[in-house]
Amino acid sequence: MKRNIIDWPTFIGAFILLISVTIPLVLFPEAGAAVVNDANEFMTSTFGVVFLIMGLASFFFVLYVSYSKNGQIKLGDEDEEPEFGKFSWAAMLFCGGIGSSILYWGTIEWAYYYQSPPFGIEAGTEEAIAWSSAYGIFHWGPVAWAIYTLPALAIAYFYYVRKRPVLKVSEACRPVIGKYADGWLGKVIDILFIFGILGGAGTTLALGTPMIAQGVSELTGLQPTLGLKTFILLLCTAIFGVSAYTGLKKGIKVLSDINLWLAIFLLVFVFIFGPTLFISESTINSLGVVVDNFFRMGTWTEPFGDFGPFAETKFPEGWTVFYWAWWLVYAPYIGLFVAKISRGRTIKQMAMGTMVYGTLGCVLFFGVIGNYGLYMQLSGEYDVLAVLAQQGAPAAIIEVFGQLPLGTFIVGIFTVLAVIFLATSFDSSSYILASVAQRNVEDEPLRWNRLFWAFSLAILPLTLMYIGGLSTLQTASIIGGTPQLFIMALLAWSFMKASNEDLRASENYKPKTIYLNAKEIKKRRKKRRQVLQESQTETKAK
Repeated sequence: MKRNIIDWPTFIGAFILLISVTIPLVLFPEAGAAVVNDANEFMTSTFGVVFLIMGLASFFFVLYVSYSKNGQIKLGDEDEEPEFGKFSWAAMLFCGGIGSSILYWGTIEWAYYYQSPPFGIEAGTEEAIAWSSAYGIFHWGPVAWAIYTLPALAIAYFYYVRKRPVLKVSEACRPVIGKYADGWLGKVIDILFIFGILGGAGTTLALGTPMIAQGVSELTGLQPTLGLKTFILLLCTAIFGVSAYTGLKKGIKVLSDINLWLAIFLLVFVFIFGPTLFISESTINSLGVVVDNFFRMGTWTEPFGDFGPFAETKFPEGWTVFYWAWWLVYAPYIGLFVAKISRGRTIKQMAMGTMVYGTLGCVLFFGVIGNYGLYMQLSGEYDVLAVLAQQGAPAAIIEVFGQLPLGTFIVGIFTVLAVIFLATSFDSSSYILASVAQRNVEDEPLRWNRLFWAFSLAILPLTLMYIGGLSTLQTASIIGGTPQLFIMALLAWSFMKASNEDLRASENYKPKTIYLNAKEIKKRRKKRRQVLQESQTETKAK
């Protein structure tokens, strides 16, 4: 039985695709970097509008499902209680969904917008500062978490309602693609899904590892060389490999709980000992900017950048399109993970919980940590932009935390938190990758399978760190995310088709369309009037 449990075509196909991408990049780094950047330009310019439409479509689709009859469907048996408590569930949702990237971008993203603001605004102005504080919250807000949630709808439905013990994206597409879910099309969908995760993981690990190395350098005096970064990446891989090996309830749950408490401590410390009033006012102001400009931010394509006196900034492609592609790369994986931990909840509880808890966590990070960094720059207490330009983002991030009281201690906490964030995100990644590479998952994936994918996750980030460059790291997600556009549409279609069919077939189903027969209604009104008149006549007679 166990000999046949691995889906070898998917397993081998995904690994061959990974190796075929990384080996040429290692052998020909300069040419590889050029090809990757050209691919980035092609993908963002060709599919940029599609990514923007997908983001808003996902947001409204998830809202519609949550408040429709489909949202009331329970994931599991009628008397089944949620498998995880609300705190642990929220912690796993948040920590599994964002990784150490929230520490990276939450601290420094404002600086990029400050220097190159959107909408043709002049850099360094008050308006540019307001946008720099707000745009990160938008990119990590409800649209991002809606993109994450959409695949969870279909995957959770088939796993817990239709009782299909197969955690595969192709299986969730079965209502649309039918028998092809077991054939070549299903294999292609699963392989592209695995490759997408590996690409997104490559971006996240390759961003997070240098930041951790910089923290270690600050604490120990070691230089943040490629060797140190490689050692840290392998150490993180070993940590989340052990966690993945121990399973969902022991490893990932415990790491997520520890992670959330450390994150709360860091946020509270920065809020209390940092510029509390400025952080509060800036966060509220940023939320207002996002709410007031939600559709403008979600649909800006810079269509006039190529004409006449207008300067083309490439802001939408470099940021919003990149982010939507990044979320999209992770979406089926997060969908699988959210589905796995949401047993006993309704679809509405799962969907709205993911969007609300995820967004709330990101708002707190960008509001507290991001605005603390912005305050340091505006007040002149520390020149964050100068460090960013001269030493890079990892150094700027660590130096921002080093300015706090007990700076060395806080840098230590930040570094440990970054390691655990990275481990939490990628032990769940390896768990899901192993699930997809199996024919069925009755309880948990095979341990050796989980370990294999835990270490496979480190291959691409090592390559990307070797090549270097932010645009190169972003491209890994954009290339991996493009095929997911097709998969997301299939998942949404499959969920609605299957859930509507099952609802109509259930005993207590009531059609949502109400037919009104005017003649019958007239007769009933007339009859009611007659009964009322007779009743009044009897009352008078008495």
